Amino acid sequence: MFQKVMASFGQGGATVDARILDRHVRPGGTLHGEVLLAGGQVDQEVESLAVTLLARVERGEATNGSAPEVVDLPFQNVQLAGRELVRSGAQVKVPFEMQMPWETPITTVFGKYLTGMAVGLQTNLNLSRTVVDPQDVDAIPIEPLPAQHRLLDAMSRLGFQFREASLVQERVDGADQQLPFFQEVNFTPSPSFAKAFHEVSVTFLARPRDVQVVLDVNKRVRVRKGGGLGTRGQSMLGMFVVEYAALGRTNWEQQIEGWLRDVAKPRGIFD
Repeated sequence: MFQKVMASFGQGGATVDARILDRHVRPGGTLHGEVLLAGGQVDQEVESLAVTLLARVERGEATNGSAPEVVDLPFQNVQLAGRELVRSGAQVKVPFEMQMPWETPITTVFGKYLTGMAVGLQTNLNLSRTVVDPQDVDAIPIEPLPAQHRLLDAMSRLGFQFREASLVQERVDGADQQLPFFQEVNFTPSPSFAKAFHEVSVTFLARPRDVQVVLDVNKRVRVRKGGGLGTRGQSMLGMFVVEYAALGRTNWEQQIEGWLRDVAKPRGIFD
């Protein structure tokens, strides 16, 4: 009886451990893995076993110098089992496949981790008559699609330095967006744009045949409309679509630089 009581509080009960079998996965691809379910000291009934994609996102605006609220947001889920008995000491291996949404944020580029990214696979084991349900979270290496990598490479070739990436729980105006959040890959301006821009951010909203690319430029503004001098930022968005089949037909360094130079031009007395 004592073992049953302790198992209900998570001590000596069943445990889970997920293993990701792919070295990396891309948006729109399939993640392969397996969940190892180990029985505890007593027989226990499983209500459900599932794997869930989680993303750590920023919610709301920063106020009074404080950082925005950060939450772990689920955005894909696969049920693996339900209403089964796990015998004491049993070892059960449950394979799974998970389709990655096309807008899944990237977390690595050529195996190099992107600072600021936290996307993982959470394994949830729900047991009957248990106060604490076992969980397991594993980071997922998500590499960019070829089109995404080409545009990130173009930014690097133009002299922009990667700073950090973040996930924001908002919607991009005018974009065909499926997930309730989007990724910003933030760059420090190249020397030739340092006097014009504070920062340049790239957002990818991928689809099966193309990717919507959003460039968000934080432009330096020298004069305040209310009077007085100062340095503030004005956000300016540019959006274009890159078809995967036509990726190699465009000089993306030239395209991006041309748009940025146009944005950098003064627009008026407040610019």
